[in-house]
Formats: sequence, C-alpha cells, structure tokens
Amino acid sequence: MPRIPPIKADKLIKIFLRNGFILKRIKGSHHILVNNEGEKRVIIPYHQGKTLGKGLTVSIIKDAGLTPEEFLKLLRKK
Repeated sequence: MPRIPPIKADKLIKIFLRNGFILKRIKGSHHILVNNEGEKRVIIPYHQGKTLGKGLTVSIIKDAGLTPEEFLKLLRKK
C-alpha cells in the first residue's frame, strides 16, 4: 500500500470538490460531501490549519470509494 502523505482538511476538501463531490452541508466543524450520484458520502472534520491523522485520512479515502493509488493520482493532479 502506498504511503499517504500528511494532508490538511482544506486541501482534502478541494481535492474531492475538483473530482465530482459537492459540499452538501456543514455541521459544526464537519464538512459533509457527497458525490454527484449521491452514492458516496464523506465527512471531513475541518479545523483550520490542522493536519488530519493518517488513519482518519485513509478512512475518508475508503469512504469515498477510492484506493490509495487513485487518491495519490488525484493529489498529484493540479
């Protein structure tokens, strides 16, 4: 399994928004995004300037239906 680099919540949100997810709502410090078909939902805790933990990031990637390899491709895409 490839190594997932540390990532901040705002960058993770931008990656998902660029790739077919929409921001459905914000509840407290949690941003809830769904894909266009409404099949996949990810909840990203947003605390400005804080880096997400590795386990949490991997869990969010799995919830989005992505493999670590697919996520790394999205991360490298500008």
